[in-house]
Amino acid sequence: MDDDLRERVEREAEKHALLNAVKYESDADVGAVMGPLMGENPDFRPHGDEIPGVVGGVVARVNDLPTEKKRDRLEELAPEELAEMEAEAEEDDQILPDLPNVEEYDEVRMRAAPNPNGPWHIGHARMPAVIGTYKDLYDGSFIVRFDDTDPETKRPDLDAYDAILEDVEYLGFEPDEVLRASDRVETYYDHAREVIEMGKAYTCSCSGEDFSELKNAGEPCPHRDKDPETTREEFEAMIDGEYSSGEMVLRIKTDIEHKNPALRDWVAFRMVDTPHPREEAADYRCWPMLDFQSGVDDHLTGVTHIIRGIDLQDSAKRQGFLYDYFGWEYPEVVHWGHVQVDAYDVKMSTSTLKEKIEAGELDGWDDPRAPTLKSLRRRGIRGSAIVDAMLELGTSTSDVDLSMSAIYSNNRDIVDDEADRYFLVRDGERFAVEGGPDAGHPALHPDHEDRGDRTVPATDGVRIESADVPASGERVWLKGYGCVRREDDALVHTDDTIEAVRSGDVDVIHWAPAEDNVAVRMRTMEGDVTGVAEPDFADTETDDVVQFERIGFVRVDSHDGDAREADDESVVYWSHK
Repeated sequence: MDDDLRERVEREAEKHALLNAVKYESDADVGAVMGPLMGENPDFRPHGDEIPGVVGGVVARVNDLPTEKKRDRLEELAPEELAEMEAEAEEDDQILPDLPNVEEYDEVRMRAAPNPNGPWHIGHARMPAVIGTYKDLYDGSFIVRFDDTDPETKRPDLDAYDAILEDVEYLGFEPDEVLRASDRVETYYDHAREVIEMGKAYTCSCSGEDFSELKNAGEPCPHRDKDPETTREEFEAMIDGEYSSGEMVLRIKTDIEHKNPALRDWVAFRMVDTPHPREEAADYRCWPMLDFQSGVDDHLTGVTHIIRGIDLQDSAKRQGFLYDYFGWEYPEVVHWGHVQVDAYDVKMSTSTLKEKIEAGELDGWDDPRAPTLKSLRRRGIRGSAIVDAMLELGTSTSDVDLSMSAIYSNNRDIVDDEADRYFLVRDGERFAVEGGPDAGHPALHPDHEDRGDRTVPATDGVRIESADVPASGERVWLKGYGCVRREDDALVHTDDTIEAVRSGDVDVIHWAPAEDNVAVRMRTMEGDVTGVAEPDFADTETDDVVQFERIGFVRVDSHDGDAREADDESVVYWSHK
């Protein structure tokens, strides 16, 4: 091999080594480099016996480079191939489908529009998860707009505004803008006045039943032909609170013979006698309906893409009339089906949850039995585990089922490496221990020897779970301690080695000291479970996620007083197995 050929081999080998290293974010592999190198350069093949030695030296030099230097060098050597590789990687990582017609917009702007009548249940997480991900994908904007213009039927909860924003943050997103529709009532009035002047709206005092009969028959309301001036006067009287609930509404004119009766002359404003709970909005009595309020806000805030339930298709059609009157372009719309969540006995409904909390059937929004984001957060479930599970559902128009096991699996991958291990014994039976060491020393984490081990005393006896109690004469392996044989009310240490476990003759069980232990209350979806943990568990901190071996992961909620004292109790929330 002459010098020119060697130089070419080294240059091509460096490129492929860098591509391999950058793509897999690891050291380059000689075998992975040889294939494409020889395939792209057939003239190298006569020198096949010499090439591997040259490639090996190049790969070693590439692997010595810091990660950022590898990418910089690859961009210098092969910018087009780097760009193509990164584009493919981005496409592979993209779970969600592309939004429609994004190329027509300078910026993708999307909104979540919660009704703040309570904190979010699990199903609510789908919208911010998807919108926040699209925001990141397109470098767009994420708006949270509280649609709080119904002070009666879906009465806002003053605590829910902040609670929902906390839930958005918990899921890992930060809105670019936060709006409250109840702050924008005057804006809706102004747009209503414009529609009235166009002759495209009218005030109506028909009863709901009477109008429904006319609408279903395709016949116009007797008030439909009012002149704009009269309509304007009566609308201003609505604004001034001169009508009571049910006396007067403002309707948007559409097509009274439209094939879909739901689209015929829909209500834009109605009277509500109940004051809004927000002091800033308490004086208003004339309130916009959601289709009017949301339609105006989506335009004024520059929303380009709307995601909404398949059951709300009529909303887009109703708002389409309004957009036509104003000469606005309607945003792109993606409709999706509902999400159902398994594993809960409680209906996933804000109003139902509120009723159960008020009746004392649930301790609060973060009760482990409640299907809420507050509950999952208190149980130690990471927001990103929920987001990833929601993204896997996609944006299909069909109803989809979310298995909590998917969230648990995602969370396990996140917390397993950081979660130290401890023993918790439920409904334990007490035994003396004879002939063995004073304590066991199981590892804090099986994959991290550097974290050290725990000290679990055995001098005053041990507690083991009823299901693990061996029959007289049988052996078990106390994890971190050794093998014992039951003899009456004692566990006698034996000389068995770990081979007894490997051969399948002896089961490994967890245990706790009979005296020097920590009383624990574990709050679960099925109710509270009590038990005792090893003494080192008292050294954990609030919000730590740990694993009780053979039981599952938990989040440490509190240590009352000195957790090692008999009258005190530590509280944990069960996460999952």
